[in-house]
Amino acid sequence: MKYYIIAGEASGDLHGSNLIKEIIKLDSNAKIRAWGGDKMHDAGATIVKHFKDLAFMGFYEVLINLRTILNNISYCKKDILDFNPDKIIFIDYPGFNLRIAKWAKKYKFNTIYYIAPQLWAWNEKRINEIKKFVNSMYVILPFEKEFFEKKHNYPVNFLGHPLIDSIFNFQNKFQKDKQEIKLNNKPVIAILPGSRKQEIKKILKTVIKVINDYPNYQFIIAGAPNIEKSFYKNFLKNIDITIVQNKTYELLSVSSAAIVTSGTATLETALFKVPQIVCYKSSFISYIIAKLLVKIKYISLVNLIMDKEIVKELIQQNCNKDSISLELNKILNPDHRKKLLLNYNKLISVLGKPGTSRRIANDIIKT
Repeated sequence: MKYYIIAGEASGDLHGSNLIKEIIKLDSNAKIRAWGGDKMHDAGATIVKHFKDLAFMGFYEVLINLRTILNNISYCKKDILDFNPDKIIFIDYPGFNLRIAKWAKKYKFNTIYYIAPQLWAWNEKRINEIKKFVNSMYVILPFEKEFFEKKHNYPVNFLGHPLIDSIFNFQNKFQKDKQEIKLNNKPVIAILPGSRKQEIKKILKTVIKVINDYPNYQFIIAGAPNIEKSFYKNFLKNIDITIVQNKTYELLSVSSAAIVTSGTATLETALFKVPQIVCYKSSFISYIIAKLLVKIKYISLVNLIMDKEIVKELIQQNCNKDSISLELNKILNPDHRKKLLLNYNKLISVLGKPGTSRRIANDIIKT
């Protein structure tokens, strides 16, 4: 069969790559064309557009890049028609994907949503579009099944969280060559500043201010594979800090603590059982709009899944040097760490067992 997959950011590229690997194992005749990144390409897909050209973060940023987004939508429609897939698989990225889903319905394409839009956070009325234009949907957060089925009477599938697979597979293969990451004997504090230049710029400028206060630790930045090292170095003048690219899991494997931008990375950090602080900053305009529209208690996936504050969130003006230092001291304290690790274990238990990607791939092929 022919599959057309659309992912618009780094997390979608990761989940899409694992799905692609399993589809190819189960369907030897699979032909896959995709919008994604290097991981999806390496898994076996032909990449139409890279997510680094698609990722616009924040309401204001989307507005000023609207022409580019609309051109991409037009190009995607034409490419789908030329490829004529048996199934179109959407991975999150709802602003773009729901537009394509609406269009695809007219042409009677089989539309599948993998990793549902976060309607529980904002723009809940999109459920009407999903009901009309999406044939089947898979959710990866336990509370989403109840949200869609009980609140909106829309059946969905929860077969586990695919990050369990990613980390399980990595840990099975990883031989700890700490010299590759660790340059000295000091314990590591990882900085995961995100995968978009807009967020990296805002977070990194703040986080690096605490480095000199921790001479007994070494700080290492997890560079995104789509961002050149020179971009990070713009903010690191006269600061002794290492940048490793495309080795986030290796870095987390040897870290004592982490400072993480909100998103999938917060959950990855928790699954590696690394104590963390979650930091988030956006443009002032985007922040104000988000405050008006977004209706969630937390921004990190860890806290959302557990429905309580497991990890500290420092948002906008609260994301500053003093607050980061205060919270970093806490998570470096052994007693605090023990309590946090107990909560991480509870989190892992509700996310399901390894094999999620294969279960979903098998289901998609049969659908």
